[in-house]
Amino acid sequence: MKAIDALHEAHKLAFSPFVFETAYCLLELNILEAMVENRGPMSIKAIAKKTEVSEYGVRVLLEMAASADIVEQTEEDVYKTTKIGYFILRDEMTRVNLYFTHDVCYRGLFHLKESIVNGKAEGLKTLGDWETIYQGLSILPEPMKKSWFDFDHFYSDNSFDDALKVIFKYKPKQIFDIGGNTGKWCIAATKHDENVRMKLFDLPVQLNVAKENIGKIDEIKDRVEFQEIDMLDSSSEIPAGADVYWMSQFLDCFSEEEIEQILLKIKKNMKPDARIFIMETFIDNQRFPAATHSLVATSLYFTALANGNSKMYSSSAMKYIVGKAGFECIDEHHLHNNSFHTILEIKLK
Repeated sequence: MKAIDALHEAHKLAFSPFVFETAYCLLELNILEAMVENRGPMSIKAIAKKTEVSEYGVRVLLEMAASADIVEQTEEDVYKTTKIGYFILRDEMTRVNLYFTHDVCYRGLFHLKESIVNGKAEGLKTLGDWETIYQGLSILPEPMKKSWFDFDHFYSDNSFDDALKVIFKYKPKQIFDIGGNTGKWCIAATKHDENVRMKLFDLPVQLNVAKENIGKIDEIKDRVEFQEIDMLDSSSEIPAGADVYWMSQFLDCFSEEEIEQILLKIKKNMKPDARIFIMETFIDNQRFPAATHSLVATSLYFTALANGNSKMYSSSAMKYIVGKAGFECIDEHHLHNNSFHTILEIKLK
């Protein structure tokens, strides 16, 4: 890269929050929508009339957007969207990431340096008065709550069909879903197999949401149990009885040392022939740079807002922790059909 180009990139970085907020405003004020619907160049006056935003407001946003290649100026006061602008508007992953960043992370990331220095999620105070974000997820105010769950479910729901095939090849009778969240996986699994029984383990505030969702479905609710648990409490236990232990996008919420302790907690009462399935979006198992970029950015969400000590892991790092806890990885299932996930299948050594 030439020095002049590198300097340009450095200046773009210095003003990157301005570009981000411009993209957010173009979405929220329906400016990109109006331009795409127009199917061609559109004047500032026409955009202002269509969106009921002042010509001044449209002008300053489009001038910034043009500098960032979100739109392109075709003639004086006339603009059209670029491919970048189109994807900001139409690509679901981009929109989910953008609203998660804006509604959940933006204010908290201001405290990233403090979080790194202190080893604590100092940005969490912008969301609520909790030790970790997980204690408050189900009571976050809107639109923060919607943006968080949209983000979480986008990176999990499209994996369900393939994951069910992996889990049910063993025809388990009892599954322990550790970190059951809103109960979506439990609902999918109990509908997939009418004989399987499930037990969900999570913090009370999370289990309340899962209980409500599962309680509405008559054909499965009698096959589901719930156990409140704080996995970081050294006195808490995972009981015996499971054929399969399922942890989806759960272990990335903990430090390496905490993950080892959780696995040891499972190991204590685990049947010799039981299996543990760990599903994660590992940073070293992604096909596209956009996915990897999104995941390493998410690590900073954990640093500044969630808990201060966890991250998105590589598969090699997770397998190392698994080995330290006395398990071995016997298979690695890559769910590359519309998914970002890998499932590690592990058993006792």
